Amino acid sequence: MSTTSTPSTGCRACHCCWAELAFTQVPYFVPDTPAARADLAAQYTTIGRMDQGIGLVLQELRGAGVLNDTLVIFTSDNGIPFPSGRTNLYWPGTAEPMLVSSPEHPKRWGQVSEAYVSLLDLTPTILDWFSIPYPSYAIFGTKTVQLTGRSLLPVLEAEPLWTTVFGSQSYHEVTMSYPMRSVHHQNFHLVHNLHFKMPFPIDQDFYISPTFQDLLNRTTAGQPTGWYKDLHQYYYRERWELYDRNQDPHETHNLAADPRYTQVLELLQTQLVKWQWETHDPWVCAPDGVLEEKLAPQCRPLHNEL
Repeated sequence: MSTTSTPSTGCRACHCCWAELAFTQVPYFVPDTPAARADLAAQYTTIGRMDQGIGLVLQELRGAGVLNDTLVIFTSDNGIPFPSGRTNLYWPGTAEPMLVSSPEHPKRWGQVSEAYVSLLDLTPTILDWFSIPYPSYAIFGTKTVQLTGRSLLPVLEAEPLWTTVFGSQSYHEVTMSYPMRSVHHQNFHLVHNLHFKMPFPIDQDFYISPTFQDLLNRTTAGQPTGWYKDLHQYYYRERWELYDRNQDPHETHNLAADPRYTQVLELLQTQLVKWQWETHDPWVCAPDGVLEEKLAPQCRPLHNEL
């Protein structure tokens, strides 16, 4: 992740924050409009308060004399609450903060790792920190439960060659069933939209936000939105979306139908479905099949012309 800093005026009032934000580059996935900039300013204010709160926690740990015995992990539960962010598997929706500080691993203090990691790695990391092996057990009498993540402690020693990571999103609110699966492999990103024939659902919090309301109003009025997409593109998506993030970091050019990328597409599709089987994903057969989950799980065809 990258950060953008602006000159500080020492102001705390909202109009001063707005004045500072006027000099800030808006992230590509956020409409560049006054309403969205004000929304973004509120988000940055929240981040500032959070940063202060983390400082207070570290201060308490230091005061209690346990800071040098504590593994500190900071992350979030989803991407930023803006278009293409939270509830999406595009880069803004999966790019979450991940800060790990270990007093026992000073070698890489202050360094940034380019390794692909995920929230699935937190449990193995904490178990590794306490030298606790993961217990062996099964569910439903047949499925042996295995951790799908890996410990992050080796990353604190040296940069690993972790170039693949998977993503999953099925629900947000009870009315928001839009299952998606994704895989990042090296510079390529593949998204599988299982309900691609349906419009992408919008959650209530995002719908009432100043950013989305302004986007709706501008679209209805036929005014420029200052956005890198339009709402029709956002609602209606292809089943497969393949992006080369080296050449297309904003993920706007879908390569899935490009014959030059057939091998890449098939490789990532194979990786993705393998991961789905390994993690007992109930959506592994969707949308053109149904999972028959018995002693030998298998996909049964639906003959739905997909």
